[in-house]
Amino acid sequence: MRTDARRHHDPQVRGFASDNYAGAHPEVLAAIALANGGHQIAYGEDDYTEHLQRVMHSHFGPTAEAFPVFNGTGANVVSLQAMTDRWGAVICAESAHINVDEGGAPERVGGLKLLTVPTPDGKLTPELIDRQAYGWDDEHRAMPQVVSLTQNTELGTVYTPDEIRAICEHSHERGMKVHLDGARIANAAASLDVPMRTFTNAVGVDVLSFGGTKNGALFGEAVVVLNPDAVRAMKHLRKLSMQLASKMRFVSVQLEALLARDLWLRNARHANAMAQRLAEGVRAVDGVEILHPVQANAVFARLPHEVSARLQKRFRFYFWDEAAGDVRWMCAFDTTEDDVDAFVLALKEEMAK
Repeated sequence: MRTDARRHHDPQVRGFASDNYAGAHPEVLAAIALANGGHQIAYGEDDYTEHLQRVMHSHFGPTAEAFPVFNGTGANVVSLQAMTDRWGAVICAESAHINVDEGGAPERVGGLKLLTVPTPDGKLTPELIDRQAYGWDDEHRAMPQVVSLTQNTELGTVYTPDEIRAICEHSHERGMKVHLDGARIANAAASLDVPMRTFTNAVGVDVLSFGGTKNGALFGEAVVVLNPDAVRAMKHLRKLSMQLASKMRFVSVQLEALLARDLWLRNARHANAMAQRLAEGVRAVDGVEILHPVQANAVFARLPHEVSARLQKRFRFYFWDEAAGDVRWMCAFDTTEDDVDAFVLALKEEMAK
């Protein structure tokens, strides 16, 4: 039996299930190798994590402080713990990742209550927030203390800077802080064609979960504190939440590789462009309905269940609402035009059967 490392997959195979399926960008892998060798102080006192702070300042201003973590759920849980009291609650869209796809971690690990609001397009508004923003003096109800947005949303839609500014002003007037889940923040910035600061610290966001994995990192995200007054005990909460990496330089250098130049934007623009190409191809197929505006790197569609089941044998993707026949197709930084065209052709073939 062989015991040496060897390749166990076909690197030419790509699907449309998730941008998490993609590997790491070669420039990120090169950065990891660059950071290897010799000894660096553990637990974030290394040169790479120190330099990451300066890189984050260039994107989010001089008060921004980055706390690298292992993954997106960890970034969200640590952020929300640091922003709430033990009796606190977080208002979010019903479709938000913190509510749907984190296994209850914000509530079970973070010890807070999620107050959800149905949204037609994944986006909160001041009016929707007010459905849950009440009862601060009612000891029988968890106290709303934070509003959490996802940019871009779980439905692939993108908040404009003005929309986020209105939410921040509305939330702050009611004594609540604003958290932004930026697992795909690069895709949102690419879609809006603006710097990330334009819809974060410039409009009043207090804390950001910055995503790297979906945009070409091997692993690793960061909590970026934009308003130091909005959090407490970040370092302690990161540790007790099991998100403190001992060899943190290998997380920090990946984020530096993405952010120090324009790799984050190149990757996001490409993924978004592939989603637009996919949407254009799908629109030409009779019997397929695109459900939401394609503003980032996701396409949501409705088609006959049996067609999706056959198509999944050729390309991997997920049902979003299986009963309704809704599916989600995701593009990544390494999706190619040939991948998209082959998928559209396969879709046409399966629809014609």
